[in-house]
Amino acid sequence: MKYFGEGLSEKHKELSRIIRKPSMLEQAAQLFLEIHASLHLSRISGTQPNEVDALLSDLTDSEYAVMPSGRDETIAWVLWHIARIEDLTMGILAAKGNQLFNEEWQKRLNVSITDTGNALTDDEIMLLSKNINTAELISYRNAVGERTRKIVRELDSEALKRKVSCEDIARIRQEGGVTQQEESAWLLDFWGKKDVAGLLLMPPTRHVMLHLNDCCRWKQEIRTKKKFFRS
Repeated sequence: MKYFGEGLSEKHKELSRIIRKPSMLEQAAQLFLEIHASLHLSRISGTQPNEVDALLSDLTDSEYAVMPSGRDETIAWVLWHIARIEDLTMGILAAKGNQLFNEEWQKRLNVSITDTGNALTDDEIMLLSKNINTAELISYRNAVGERTRKIVRELDSEALKRKVSCEDIARIRQEGGVTQQEESAWLLDFWGKKDVAGLLLMPPTRHVMLHLNDCCRWKQEIRTKKKFFRS
């Protein structure tokens, strides 16, 4: 069921159709930025209030740390997960630069992990969700989103066709972006098979759409149900 992003799937299909066409570089960049703006707080793009504003504007700290069912994670985990993945893939793989996350961010966020959280157990997800500084989590995601928009504005058609390099994939492992666990390490194989255009079509767009849809569903359940799997 759709809880978030009505119409975004159609826009994403159009982006997929045009993103590798050199003659449509400007249109593809603008469409990416339009989709991306819908997936971050409106102040990141200077647009009208959107669904992300509505999702996050009135969440309490306790609501960030609720697993509605045994199939679910938490809103805090999702925001950490999508921000870390966007940071790693855009900063290191797409821009061939650096991730924003560092020791200072780790201290501000009050987290012990540096990876994307793919392999965390339910207990570990709950620990992360209860300890993380949610205001700093939003600040970190905002910074990642702003940097992604800058990167995309500077890409040309040749850059979009560039394959992800083995050296940059290795950097993500070395910098603690993934762990050795199978549930985490598979990301490197997945990203390593893509070009920059392929990266833009997944981590900062499609991937986020799916996770924010879950968060909107969970928020509704948190506010209407009395019993949860973990809280």
